[in-house]
Amino acid sequence: MTFGIEHFHMWATFALICLAIIVFAVDKIPLELSTAGIVATLLVFFHLFPFPDPITGQNALDVTNLLKGFANPVLFAILALLIIGQGLFHTGAVERPAQLIGNLGRFGTVFAFSITFLVAGAVSAFLNNTPVVIIFVPIVSAIATRLHVSSSAVLMPLSFITILGGMTTLIGSSANLIAASLAEESGMAKIGFFDFAVPGALLFAIGSLYVLFVLPRLLPPRANMAEDFTKESGRQFIAQITVTDNHPWLGTAAKAGFFPALTDMTVRLVQRANQAILPPFEDITLKTGDIVIVAATRKVLAEAVKSGHSVQPIESRQTYSDGDQQPLLSDSAQRQQLTMVEAVVAPGSRLIGRTLEQSGWRSETGSMVLGVQRHSRMVRTPPNQIRLEAGDVLLLLSTRETIRRLRTNRDFLIVEWSATELPVTHHANRALVIFAATIALAASGVLPIAVATFGGAAAMVMTGCLNIRQASRAIDTRIYFLIGTAFALAEPLRATGGAEFIAHVVVQTFSSYGPAVTLSAFFLLTAILTNFLSNHATAALLAPVAVSTAAQMGVDPAPFVFGLIFALNCSFATPIAYQTNLIVMGPGHYRFSDFLLGGVPLILLIWLSYSIFAPIYYGF
Repeated sequence: MTFGIEHFHMWATFALICLAIIVFAVDKIPLELSTAGIVATLLVFFHLFPFPDPITGQNALDVTNLLKGFANPVLFAILALLIIGQGLFHTGAVERPAQLIGNLGRFGTVFAFSITFLVAGAVSAFLNNTPVVIIFVPIVSAIATRLHVSSSAVLMPLSFITILGGMTTLIGSSANLIAASLAEESGMAKIGFFDFAVPGALLFAIGSLYVLFVLPRLLPPRANMAEDFTKESGRQFIAQITVTDNHPWLGTAAKAGFFPALTDMTVRLVQRANQAILPPFEDITLKTGDIVIVAATRKVLAEAVKSGHSVQPIESRQTYSDGDQQPLLSDSAQRQQLTMVEAVVAPGSRLIGRTLEQSGWRSETGSMVLGVQRHSRMVRTPPNQIRLEAGDVLLLLSTRETIRRLRTNRDFLIVEWSATELPVTHHANRALVIFAATIALAASGVLPIAVATFGGAAAMVMTGCLNIRQASRAIDTRIYFLIGTAFALAEPLRATGGAEFIAHVVVQTFSSYGPAVTLSAFFLLTAILTNFLSNHATAALLAPVAVSTAAQMGVDPAPFVFGLIFALNCSFATPIAYQTNLIVMGPGHYRFSDFLLGGVPLILLIWLSYSIFAPIYYGF
């Protein structure tokens, strides 16, 4: 087999792939712009220099073939999954399982995530990795929120741990089945369900240690602008929460002057009937009717509102007698989409020097004030008695339409980036049903995954779990352009013989050094290719090569085929390498370079581990 200068289409493809990797890794150009430039270069080059199809003689890399990846069902399935995940978040459907697993956080954050990831990895050994990640992404994200951990530190590890789990059994990944089938067609004996479970379990164990204890330290914490704003400096608001019947705080006792059970809040005052109890709190047990004045972040207050903890509007002076309950919101209001936003009291405002009750806030604005924050000092005064000053920050709760109208009010300034929508919790059950149906239909094979997920995304909108605006915001355009560009680059790499050329060079170069070195080189080659081609294409290309290489060297083909399977699953270095990487890329706010940073060491670790273990275990 010769590859000379006449194969300039192949060499040009190599050059473009190298250029794309450099541009993506440097990350100085917006991804949408860099991918558009790469695709445009491909289109122009193969239009000016057509690559003839050996059968028809027509251009095999025309516009239609190069751009067909942008209409690939996998691409639309991933975008639909983003919408389904947003529906689960938006309705609060994952709060309960997240809370149960999040309770493990009392044993340590590492312990909580270790248990979660190991469960995901074990399940992925018997189910397709993609639905496993779809199930766990919203749960892990919610746990991260509860434990105050950046989502970027845990979502890539989730993807990687499911990929590692998928390499332990024959059905753990569709690429495993393809490689095994093609190897059998090439003359190898039939591969059993657990034939490579021993080396697979070893690689899973080694990789899991890296994923759990090293990878999170390599990943930079990232959040979108709204999250950055709401987490800024742990800013605290003065709010009031009423203890009602069946309230989780009912019966909570103070110890050593504090309420240790209220870990996320600082109690500033307890209003009991006409008595104001100030700290230090001695021999105080909260009972029905108590109004607890607390200092808490907006994130904690949002959790209290979602949990029905009777957060009381500050403009209300009403107290409760035993047995009385008054929810923060009416039933009709609870069934609307509510938004939490911050507003700053403007200089010269009519609110200055007045309490919220005196200003007639509720009737004037149609919104509720949940908390007040004063930059200069932390006040002990009950919030309904605070006389406002210029610069005070009010934490508001209302519908988006009401907040939009408040933008024109000159007495305060709405802080746009602080707006966050609270879950419409009465839609949680229907969101869970849609999600479960989508997974069941896709995992069982009743519907193709693209059809099942697209139907699930449409159902999220049609049933009111999301509106059109919320669904469109869930779609990450970076993922769309990145996947389409990856398919566009993979097409000429396959068609021009580039992948075959790389495999040929490796086998010819290393075969003289013996089976152990050749196996190691073959593993590394496969791991590199699978990060730029699909693992299915890589399996189809290299499975026959694995069997024939072993036959030429007179050794058992099993170590080579199993090495191929493990290497096919080393899809860690690029987001385009595997669907699960693409699924977590948006929610984790990852860049292309993040996968290189976190994935390359894992590939090297798995490669070295198998290169050392295989010759000993298989005896060559």
